[in-house]
Amino acid sequence: MNIAIITGASSGMGKEFAVQLDKRLGNTDEIWLLARSREALNKLADSLRIKTRVIVIDLTDENALKQFGEVLAIQNPKITVLVNCAGIGSHKLFARQSKEEIDAMIQLNITALTRMTMLCLPYMKSGSKLLQVSSGAAFVPQSAFAVYAASKAYVYSLSRALGQELRGQGITVTAVCPGPVNTPFLARAYEDMSGFGALKKLTMTETACVVKKALDDCKTGKSVSICGLPVKLLYLLTQSVQNVMLKLLL
Repeated sequence: MNIAIITGASSGMGKEFAVQLDKRLGNTDEIWLLARSREALNKLADSLRIKTRVIVIDLTDENALKQFGEVLAIQNPKITVLVNCAGIGSHKLFARQSKEEIDAMIQLNITALTRMTMLCLPYMKSGSKLLQVSSGAAFVPQSAFAVYAASKAYVYSLSRALGQELRGQGITVTAVCPGPVNTPFLARAYEDMSGFGALKKLTMTETACVVKKALDDCKTGKSVSICGLPVKLLYLLTQSVQNVMLKLLL
């Protein structure tokens, strides 16, 4: 059985990945939709063409992840596409964030993503695609977004390294690194949106654009997918600085 798995599928980019993959996937028997909201997942599942499996799960719960691993072992599917999209952010000065807010970002953005990758990799074969949703925030440290940016830097670094490790197996790994995206994530991260500056509003992109670019880039084997010129320029600038520093140090 060939399946695609999407975490954070109940809204935002995760939902859009499900919608677009439903139209693009050929040799796939099921799409597994993972998130905490059963109602939202059921509504999405009803709208898709491909057969779906709704899995209500808290990815920060180790017991839930263990049970998901057992399901994989029983079903023994071939995972053609894994999209690790679940994530959370909080836009506040580090000293003003609660332990719970910081722990939530680390547990979901880093630990859960890593565990899902570990659980799914044994079921991925040559031709499989792994998309890890990082962020343009991964490229530079960000004041008042310190933990979130650091967590996405981890996702970016992990993805690039995995891409090298898995290349010989024919598995493509793509780090998806958008700038601000028009999703419910922004309202949750910024609360009253007072900290969301004019520049970020000007560079905001739509989910459909980000997801289409990510799937196109993944298909052609690109290791990094960036939608939007401003974030692309930031990426190129940081890469140039890193290359200069490496030359000076080596």
